[in-house]
Amino acid sequence: MSRRLGIVGATGAVGKELLGILEEREFPCEEVRLYASAASLGKTAVFRGQELKMQELGPNCFAGLDTAFFSAGGELSREYVPQAVEQGAVAIDNSSAFRLDPEVPLVVPEWNAETLAAQPRIVANPNCSTIIMVMAIAALHRELGIRRVNAVTYQAASGAGQRALEELRAASRAALAGEAFEAKVLSHDIAFNLLARIDRFGADGYTGEEDKMLNETRKILASPEMQVEATCVRVPVERCHSMSLSLDLSSPCSVPRARELLSSAPGLLLQDSPEDDLYPQPADRAGTDAVAVGRIRESRCYPGGLVLWAVGDQLRKGAALNAVQIAEELL
Repeated sequence: MSRRLGIVGATGAVGKELLGILEEREFPCEEVRLYASAASLGKTAVFRGQELKMQELGPNCFAGLDTAFFSAGGELSREYVPQAVEQGAVAIDNSSAFRLDPEVPLVVPEWNAETLAAQPRIVANPNCSTIIMVMAIAALHRELGIRRVNAVTYQAASGAGQRALEELRAASRAALAGEAFEAKVLSHDIAFNLLARIDRFGADGYTGEEDKMLNETRKILASPEMQVEATCVRVPVERCHSMSLSLDLSSPCSVPRARELLSSAPGLLLQDSPEDDLYPQPADRAGTDAVAVGRIRESRCYPGGLVLWAVGDQLRKGAALNAVQIAEELL
């Protein structure tokens, strides 16, 4: 089945990853159109040996497309996703614009692909940290029930986009050379530093990223009563989000049982061997598809609960790969 695809935000970190994953997975398509800002016009990308030029968004630019991937921020998505749908495409959106819309499925295909059965015209891709957490806890939730999650995330600079990744590199070079550096993309200099704020602060002191982990997880797992208390931190790592997750379970679970459930969960890799000092690390998971879990232990706060460590490539499973999997499900 041949498809005609478009990628909005093709020069960004996620857009580049999308194009590569479509080629890796041999997604059936006979045409790919790349859309970027006016500043990127004239740039090219290679797909299956062909050089593709960046196109500018405009009237009727989606005509003839079957699927349009959006990864250019909420403002552009709110403007152009309805146009893509009107022109006949299914829109898979990586921004927060439609995630909490009750009419729009929010999908992690391993765990709620059934929400795609009605062939929706808009599908929302969850936030990167939400996807990685859902992948780590969904099997436990289905089997045992999770009442509460305390999450602390350690999120890579590239999660804030290509410019943030470049700023991390520039700031690190400056720090090593003993030179002054002024942050322009991130809120503070991230070289050898941690930033305990991702997105804007709300009135209650939580950030938008922390709100996403609560609200999106509830929607994906169809568990409106689940409590998620998150602290999201930007760290000086180029790629891969990591997180510590403390789980209050409805039914108690031993560590061996947790390992059994997680080792058979789709898209998950168990790396949990304390005697071998084996646990997931960003350096090992960068460029890979599976979310890895380890350091599984009994909770000291929640009787019968668990604590675990999870690491996933936020550009792949946390964004681009998940979007392509949604497209594959829709086929």
